[in-house]
Amino acid sequence: MYLPNFRLDGQLSVVTGGTKGIGRAIALAFAESGSDIILIARNKEALLHTKEEIQSLGKEAIIIQADVADYKEIIDQVESVRDGRSIDVWVNNAGMNIRSEAEHVTEGEWEQIISTNMKSAFFLSQYAASVMKDRKKGKIINISSVGGHTALRTGVVYAMTKSALIQMTKNLAMEWGKYQINVNAIGPWYFKTSLTEKLLQNEEYVEAIKERTPLKRIGELKELTGSALLLASDAGSYMTGQTLFVDGGMTIYGF
Repeated sequence: MYLPNFRLDGQLSVVTGGTKGIGRAIALAFAESGSDIILIARNKEALLHTKEEIQSLGKEAIIIQADVADYKEIIDQVESVRDGRSIDVWVNNAGMNIRSEAEHVTEGEWEQIISTNMKSAFFLSQYAASVMKDRKKGKIINISSVGGHTALRTGVVYAMTKSALIQMTKNLAMEWGKYQINVNAIGPWYFKTSLTEKLLQNEEYVEAIKERTPLKRIGELKELTGSALLLASDAGSYMTGQTLFVDGGMTIYGF
């Protein structure tokens, strides 16, 4: 009676950037928990590979090849492929970083990071809410970062967008609570992914990360998917406007 329900049976979840790293791990975890998945990413080969992985778990996978910066195209395609089904969970995972020091950031870099990390997340959330509100049920999960909470050495524009996602999460939760739409965020630290692979080959860099992490290690993706499943399922239905930092304790003291 008191064991919360972490299952997503019969649901439809959308994951942007769903073919690599955190996005892929979340998509597979949701499929394992019973959800069909709409995957959105730029790389067709990676989309097809992740689709096969989801299908091997017995769930349907629909792929959309698109850049999240072109959010209007994504909305049109999702509207077409969902075939009248409601969207139960929307995960804004796609993001990017250009590790420029502030004095060297170009306008082009600024526009690219803002469009990918922040602008797309807002307008895709707006679309997701428009689908969810009539049923008075839905979960939106934004993938932020510890960089949205504490200062990082480089990547000021990235950090600005991730901070904006945390505040956006609070405001959307406030506005859309009347529709029973839960809006939450996850703030990861370093995890072993294809995007961090090169950085984590630098032993000095890894030691610096561990020094700033109370658990003294890099995270494994399986340690992140539980928080996403909590926020997506009925187990987290009374949580909204929150950011869960899955960071080995890093945000206790930051840099």
